[in-house]
Amino acid sequence: MEFIIIGIIGFVTISIITALFLRRVVETNEVHIVQSTKNTKSYGKDTVNGNTYYDWPHWFPVVGVTRIVMPVSVFDLRLEGYEAYDVGRVPFVVDIVAFFRIDDSNMAAQRVENFRELQSQLLAIIQGAVRTILASHDIDKIMLERSIYGEQFTLAVAEQLKSWGVVPVKNIELMDIRDAEGNNVVHNIMEKKKSLIEMESRIEVANNMKRAQIAEIEAERERDVEDQIAQKVIGETTAEKIKAVGIANEQASQDIKAQKKITKEREMAVLQVEQVRQADITREANVVKADEDKQTTIIIAEGKLEETKKESEGITIEGNARAEAEKMMQLAPVKAQIVLAEEIGQNEGYQNYLIAIENVSANENVGIEQAKALTSADVKIIANTGNPVDGVTNVMELFTSKGGTNVSAMLEGLAQSDKGKQLLDKFGISQDKNEAEG
Repeated sequence: MEFIIIGIIGFVTISIITALFLRRVVETNEVHIVQSTKNTKSYGKDTVNGNTYYDWPHWFPVVGVTRIVMPVSVFDLRLEGYEAYDVGRVPFVVDIVAFFRIDDSNMAAQRVENFRELQSQLLAIIQGAVRTILASHDIDKIMLERSIYGEQFTLAVAEQLKSWGVVPVKNIELMDIRDAEGNNVVHNIMEKKKSLIEMESRIEVANNMKRAQIAEIEAERERDVEDQIAQKVIGETTAEKIKAVGIANEQASQDIKAQKKITKEREMAVLQVEQVRQADITREANVVKADEDKQTTIIIAEGKLEETKKESEGITIEGNARAEAEKMMQLAPVKAQIVLAEEIGQNEGYQNYLIAIENVSANENVGIEQAKALTSADVKIIANTGNPVDGVTNVMELFTSKGGTNVSAMLEGLAQSDKGKQLLDKFGISQDKNEAEG
């Protein structure tokens, strides 16, 4: 029982180790060609055998295998700086690029041991095809028809590539052609080609310019002809338009004149009717006015007659009234004086009253005249009496002989003192003058 358990444990251990270290999963861009003792199988993404297998060591009995890893993606081969010859043994150097892919991985695995060896063999095949084809053509043609030779290279190697299970993806490309060291053949050909291109370009440019000038001249000529035609058409159209406008204007002028004539005749007829009507109206108005004036004159005359009568009567009445009024006015003061005289003669108190009133009136007039005299005299009065009335009454004495004597005595008294003399000198009154006046 223990041996069975140990055996099971050993089997499980071996299975785990095998799964961890021997199981292989093929990458998506690769194919693994596995060779066992009985057959050869390819493992990869698009193969019928799947993409997983166990990589048993080749020395392991029965299940031991060998494998070759090949890419399933497109790979390129480059032939750079390859020395070749044309049909005339002119040396030159070319660069070639080719793109392939493995179509039959089992056949490719049978031909080579690894992918590097496959690349080397394919490159040799390309070299042989390039050398053979280029050696049969002239270098000028090779340089001019580079794409054609790429197609020929592809056709030359396609049949051989089937033996290696490989197919070309696109035509082999002749990337570059240049001179070998110490040789200028390609350079000279290129210079000749460039000069030829320049010559052809200049010729083409000259021809194009010539054609352009001819086209411009032709276009200008056609444009001049079209302009002349257009101007002719415009001129004819303008003349027709001017003619039509002139005719229309003349016709319009004639129509206007005719219409003016008709209008004038109608206006004159209307004016004649208006004048006749106005004459009738004026005549009727004059008749009415004369009748009115007649009636008015009669009425005015009658009115004036009546007014005169009334005025005469009024004057008579007014004269009588005025005479009576004047009579009464003249009699009124006489009657009043008679009555007043009779009253005064009989009333002594009233008589004294009238005398007092007359005295007051007389004093009033005297006082007014004295005030005017004082105003003109420009005299300032200082009253030292008991009341202003007495002072003013005494001032009135200035205008009497008594007042003059008093003033002279005052000036004489002032002249007797120094202050008085200074005062008199200030007012321009000398002592001699005062004495002379005294």
